[in-house]
Amino acid sequence: MAGVGVVGRGAWARDEVPGEFAGRDVAVVPTRERRVALTFDCGGGDQGVEEVLGALGDQGVPATFFMTGRFASAYGDAARRIARAHPVGNHSMTHPAFPALAREQRVDEVRSASYAVERATGRPPVRLFRFPYGEVNRECVADVNAEGYVCVRWTVDTLGWKGAAAGVGTEVVVERVLGALVPGAIVLMHVGRTSSADPSTVDVSALPTLIRAIRHRGYGFMSLRGLLTPGPA
Repeated sequence: MAGVGVVGRGAWARDEVPGEFAGRDVAVVPTRERRVALTFDCGGGDQGVEEVLGALGDQGVPATFFMTGRFASAYGDAARRIARAHPVGNHSMTHPAFPALAREQRVDEVRSASYAVERATGRPPVRLFRFPYGEVNRECVADVNAEGYVCVRWTVDTLGWKGAAAGVGTEVVVERVLGALVPGAIVLMHVGRTSSADPSTVDVSALPTLIRAIRHRGYGFMSLRGLLTPGPA
């Protein structure tokens, strides 16, 4: 964690995690309404950010972005554009597997990411945290809760991050999401290209079709802000 170290930096203002979400890595928003939450992880490159924001804006769809501190530091313009339009959650500083870290390192990752996002966007992330790779255990959740964050997983992963070279395209993305539709479903998507060898941005290109398909099934959209207050979203 060299270069991250801010564990002891000043007083850290914590917000209490609502009791119904404490100790959990939330995979579905508790609601009876036919709405889903689109979420985008920003941990790699900034490819596709403009297209995603354009599609969401054109369709009037809210979303939530989970941003690493490394992304915010490297792609400040993209981070600011995202934060102006949608809530930005914390996705750690350097995207490590949290179960492999000591408690102090986990805290360092969370706080360093918050400082980096605030430096880039002018505001701290909302108190929502997503574990890198979805790797988590009870101790990880407790440590992140202690920093005032609700832990947010997903109901369905589009697998768009695997890229076109792995056979994942718009049809796969849409089929996976529609097959998992329930009230309060949380959809995991990504910005950024798959790799230098595979420059595809599958989630980005699939987004307009996915929005139309979800609406055709009678569902609307929501952000994850409701997880920050007790009670149904």
